Amino acid sequence: MVSRSYTNFLDVASGDLLNFPQTPRTLPRVMTVPGIISDGDGNGSNDEDSDIFSSKCREKKIIVANFLPLLAQKDLNTGRWCFSFDEDALSLQMKDGFSSETDVVYVGSLKVDVDTSEQEEVAERLLAEFNCVPTFLPPDLQKKFYHGFCKQYLWPLFHYMLPMSPEHCNRFDRFLWQAYVSANKIFADKVMEVINPEEDYVWIHDYHLMILPTFLRKRFYRVKLGFFLHSPFPSSEIYRTLPVRDDILKALLNADLVGFHTFDYARHFLSCCSRMLGLNYESKRGHIGLEYFGRTVYVKILPVGIHMGQHESTLNLPLHPSRTKSKITSHGNLLQHYEELRGELVLVQIVNPARSTGYEPVVLIDHPVPFYEKTAYYALAECCIVNAVRDGMNLMPYNYIVCRQGTPKIDEALGITSGSSRTSTLVVSEFIGCSPSLSGAIRVNPWDIDAVADALNIAITMPGLEKQLRHEKHYRYVSSHDVAYWARSFMQDLERACKDHYSKRCWSIGFGLSFRIVALSPNFRKLSLDHIVKAYKRANRRAIFLDYDGTVVPQSSIVKTPSPEVISVLNDLCNDPKNTVFIVSGRGKNSLSDWFAQCQNLGIAAEHGYFIRWSQSSNWESSPLLMDFDWKRIADPVMQLYTEATDGSYIETKESALVWHHHDADPDFGSCQAMELLDHLENVLANEPVEVKRGHHIVEVKPQGVSKGRVTEKILSTLISDGKPPDLVMCIGDDRSDEDMFESISSTIYSPSLPAPPEIFACTVGQKPSKARYYLDDSADVLKLLQGLARASSMKPKCSTQIQFSFESVA
Repeated sequence: MVSRSYTNFLDVASGDLLNFPQTPRTLPRVMTVPGIISDGDGNGSNDEDSDIFSSKCREKKIIVANFLPLLAQKDLNTGRWCFSFDEDALSLQMKDGFSSETDVVYVGSLKVDVDTSEQEEVAERLLAEFNCVPTFLPPDLQKKFYHGFCKQYLWPLFHYMLPMSPEHCNRFDRFLWQAYVSANKIFADKVMEVINPEEDYVWIHDYHLMILPTFLRKRFYRVKLGFFLHSPFPSSEIYRTLPVRDDILKALLNADLVGFHTFDYARHFLSCCSRMLGLNYESKRGHIGLEYFGRTVYVKILPVGIHMGQHESTLNLPLHPSRTKSKITSHGNLLQHYEELRGELVLVQIVNPARSTGYEPVVLIDHPVPFYEKTAYYALAECCIVNAVRDGMNLMPYNYIVCRQGTPKIDEALGITSGSSRTSTLVVSEFIGCSPSLSGAIRVNPWDIDAVADALNIAITMPGLEKQLRHEKHYRYVSSHDVAYWARSFMQDLERACKDHYSKRCWSIGFGLSFRIVALSPNFRKLSLDHIVKAYKRANRRAIFLDYDGTVVPQSSIVKTPSPEVISVLNDLCNDPKNTVFIVSGRGKNSLSDWFAQCQNLGIAAEHGYFIRWSQSSNWESSPLLMDFDWKRIADPVMQLYTEATDGSYIETKESALVWHHHDADPDFGSCQAMELLDHLENVLANEPVEVKRGHHIVEVKPQGVSKGRVTEKILSTLISDGKPPDLVMCIGDDRSDEDMFESISSTIYSPSLPAPPEIFACTVGQKPSKARYYLDDSADVLKLLQGLARASSMKPKCSTQIQFSFESVA
């Protein structure tokens, strides 16, 4: 029998269950607030009021990592477990960045196996003594999750090793993925046992738990959730080979803040979101944000630091100075190129574990080395080289810099005068995470052996003053950007990212690992047919404005002509004498005129309202704002330049505007080119009476003062001046240009000359932030709504029907 935590993963993963033994019952539910016990046994159900807890409790941070920051050993004589904090664990060290008033709870696995019969007792003890909540994954699940999917698939892939051969990494295995999902679900259940979702912050660490945010967000819509990836995030060309790529991206986007060590890692993540999910990102007052269904998911870039206190304590240990003084060792490949260094240079390489051997100039240490002994090597070394071909961060250079700074006791042991200048030189691979933060290091390509040897020679023979200046620059950074600074900075950004959680209403959409939250204004709701039909029937005059692309026809459809159903429903609405119906589109007047030739009474506003026609029998009216289009001679060559340079882009020429489309271009390159084109056009057209705007995969140049908002304002004003003021206004659109309509109808209809303001139904297509009060899911919903209104137009009043029936009966 398996645990409920494990079987519940069927909600999110397909395939047969793996038969794992039962995990122990969950911890006793924790009283997070006096008198209130949190429900740790929820099955994922939720509604917008589900996370209602008292706010009167002590601030708590829940740190979730694969392993708990504990050392565990069982006394073979007494059979009793002995536990202690692991002072080297990052999750423990980051506590220094939190307020002393903060409770920190750790959720993770132990590094030892605990028998099932002991797990309940151990769990209660760890919670009481160490604030730790163990997950106790079944052994077979742990093997498939950690040693299988994490280490044999994810880790190699994130370090740019594609499964081309068994030497690189294993191919994707669906059963290992299911184990990964199941393990993350167990972690989620343990977090739920100790969380007060209204007050607590959850910080998840590393690639082992990348889908955990989905489980937590599904249970608590407004959970305050951060995630930090300690490994590289690969480029989109590598990441896109992952069969479950979308599931992982969507899970990470269920966090409020996603952190990376370097800009490169963050850039790759953002590129994947753009290419695979079609999301755009932008910088908001210095913070990178992704708009995701009404939520802003922020991206944090900050490399982790080291624990300065631990280093200073280690360097001052009584054994350390004597250990440092006694180190005598001898070096390798560099000596083949620079003979003058033979006999002068020693390379000490600490490898754990390793199966290599060394010769006299190279000392290879292939067994675990205590931290105090490593610091002895660091303190003595004139140069440190870290030449990994790929590493997420690597704190060895930071450790080296601090050890070279020394302490009074180390100075005494080495015979260094107190207050004398310190030196250090670093040669680091440009493919490790710490490289960007070490601006004084010599960066090398680890695949270029000769260049590495040259760099080592430069480092060793560098003048003393330059070594000193480089060391001082590095030490200032490392000492000020320690692990406490990193933790404090991340948590401050997480708090800022979560500050608007309770100012919006939340809805859930999607199933399984596609689950996500839509967060929108409290006044924003879906437009129901019943609601609008009642108002529609009451109204004597109605004004209806409809966008075209993405509203009455799907945005993704390759067929852009209106369907017979659309033509039919528009005719039904237009034939009602109480209605004034307009298609308001950015498309050209010729296309719209041809497509709607069967709609005699339909009004059309083309090219964002530059051209307007009230019905098919009336003439086209053009805007009086601009009749001179000489600016096209300036803009067109610039657009042609970018079209030639951007594969998949093209220019749409309208009578009043020019539009550069990049929908079919490479997402990243197209977006970059659009920004450049926008800037270029704004410069060359600065003295022309036009405006340059960027829209959804477009850059458009059009006359100033032409917008959908202006044309709806004109139509409404005309109706009012003609003595036909509407008492119902409905406006439906899907993109940025339609937001102008939503805004203008509100300002126009509240005219002091009107006896009473009309009812307004401004509706956007898709659940997203908008100036509209209502939304519909897609163009199919729009069509259903219009069909419902058309039926209401064709229905005769009930009283008339009854009278007619009466006469027929008499007859």
